[in-house]
This record gives sequence, structure tokens and C-alpha cells, in this order.
Amino acid sequence: MVAIHVLAAVALLPRFWSLPAVASFLVLYWVTACLGVTTGYHRLLSHRSFRVPTWLERFFATCGALSCQHGPIDWVGLHRHHHKFSDTELDHHSSLKGFWWSHMGWMFQTIPAMGAVPRLTGDLAKDPYYRWLNNWFLVLQLPLAGLLFWIGTVTGAGGWALVLWGIPLRLVVVYHCTWLVNSATHCWGRSAHDSGDHSRNNPWVAALTFGEGWHNNHHAFPHSARQGFGRQIDLTWQHIRLMRRLGLATQVRVPAGAARGSRRSR
Repeated sequence: MVAIHVLAAVALLPRFWSLPAVASFLVLYWVTACLGVTTGYHRLLSHRSFRVPTWLERFFATCGALSCQHGPIDWVGLHRHHHKFSDTELDHHSSLKGFWWSHMGWMFQTIPAMGAVPRLTGDLAKDPYYRWLNNWFLVLQLPLAGLLFWIGTVTGAGGWALVLWGIPLRLVVVYHCTWLVNSATHCWGRSAHDSGDHSRNNPWVAALTFGEGWHNNHHAFPHSARQGFGRQIDLTWQHIRLMRRLGLATQVRVPAGAARGSRRSR
């Protein structure tokens, strides 16, 4: 963790600045944070809020694995565990233990929640590709690094510039933006629903995470494909809407109460 933060800082040195490097960061941020984590790992695999063909589901899972936030089985298992015990002593990143703990402190400890992952992810463990991704997700950065270095060399933008912006800098930003959903949205914002925990709607976290910051809405309606209600901007929901129009997404779950934004208890 220290090394990747140091490399992210190195990427910001003037010698590595270039428009292609920034472009590699932005494209991969969208691919891994939006398509991978929010669309794939979260709303599709964790909550099954919509369905897509197997090839497309595996594509989203691969994008999620490129975020280096565990493989799909571990990520989904821990997230499902969080929803079962949100903001209680059993919640592995409970906000009751403070901002630092819920943001990233919990990752430096052995957490009992890992023992519950097999029980909570039987649907994913049946797929041999997901089992492979879960074990080898870190390896995916190697061909990505090779591709970025080649593009940078061929275009004259600098191979190491694209690698540094496209991998360590991008990973650090994706990490902290994702972790803000665990920390900031359980500390700051407004609660529109009685969700039974400390989850809150936070517009600036929503802006950074393609709509995941409407966290109180999500905890009130966890299986809803839409998390931003009314005028709340939810870019992940727009991706799902587009897939539905193209006939790729089916069984899209948006409960009537969620669409209206009415109050309810979890």
C-alpha cells in the first residue's frame, strides 16, 4: 500500500505529465471504477439488481478485478456481509469505529468477516472464471502495464508516463473514492430514509463514484439498480438504462418506493 502511493506521487512529477497519460487515467478510471466496481461488482454481482448475458457479466467482473480491490468473490462476500451487519460490531468497516477504520484501517487487520465469504457467495463460486479471477486478479495489471507501455512508446507520449498514470495513480484514486463510500457516506450527508444504520446521501461522494454516494438510498433499497432518486445524478444508473434500451440488461429492479423516494425502514 505504501509503495503504490509512492508510485502515484511519482506519476505527478512534471516529467510524466502528458495529455495521453491523463487520457489513460481517465479512461481506466471509468473502466475500473464505473464499469468494474459500481456497475459490475456492486449493483450486478453483489445485489443482482439487473441481469446481463454471461459474457457481459464476466466482462464487468474483469473490469472490477482491474481495480485491485480483491477478486469478485471476496469483494461481493464482504459487501453482502456489510449489508447484513451495517454499523454494528459485526460490520468489518463499521463507522462506529471512526472514519479511519471505516475508510481503510480495517484492511490492515484480520477480520472475521472473511470467514463468512464462502457462505455468502455460493452463486459466484460456481463459476470457474470467477474463482480464477479471485485468485489471480493482481496478475491482470501486468498485461495492462505492457499495453500502456507499448502505446506510450509508439505514440511518443512516454511508456512509463502512461504506466504510472494508468496503474498506480489510477488505482490510488479509485481506492480512496471507493473507500469514501464506506467512510464519508456513513459520517457526512443527509438521511432521507430510515435504513437502520448511519448511511447518508453525500452528493460530492456521488460525483466521484458515479452515483454510489447516494448511500442512504442504497441501504434503504439495496436491490435497486437506481440509487439516485429524483434530481440526484446517478451515472451508473444511466449506464444500466442504456443497456436496458439496447436489450442487454433485463430484470432491472427499481422498486416503486425507490422511484418515489418514500421513507421506509430497512
